[in-house]
Amino acid sequence: MDLRIEKTERAIKSAFIELRAKKPLEKMTVMELCRCACINKSTFYAHYQDIYDLADALEEELVQAILSGISWEQDAGAEHMEGLIQALCLSFLSNISLISILFSQKGQSRLGNRLEVGIKEKLFEKYPHYRNDVEKSILFSCLIQGAYHAYLNHQGEDPETIIRVLSEVARAVRALY
Repeated sequence: MDLRIEKTERAIKSAFIELRAKKPLEKMTVMELCRCACINKSTFYAHYQDIYDLADALEEELVQAILSGISWEQDAGAEHMEGLIQALCLSFLSNISLISILFSQKGQSRLGNRLEVGIKEKLFEKYPHYRNDVEKSILFSCLIQGAYHAYLNHQGEDPETIIRVLSEVARAVRALY
């Protein structure tokens, strides 16, 4: 990618995050973002369709960053979900400021859903026999969504405690199988 295009992309994304930290997405305007990024509207529209397209792109980047924070080399099957849950929590921790900005208020469940889809897809790639296993799919949904929401609802708590408790939950759920 051309260096000027990269620089413009960074400016647009930085301006968006700065503005999004201050106000809801619905209250942001392209004109305001362009002023903050020191670009004109035609430059913005050369990169994105609208403010929601930019928000979606940043959300997808964050989801990919969280997923890339998980080591998929280790065994993460239904029998080893505690390792996946620990890695997921650590990935949340390293991305928590962006999570708070991009997925605040009503957007929190959207992140949980996107993570569930992404994690399940990775698991199904590694373990194709899980793809049609409804019980495993439900198990994965509960653990992924549960870990995500428990982590969000207890952000002020000690991260080691959160990870330990969620790992214990994953082990307890595994005992059901």
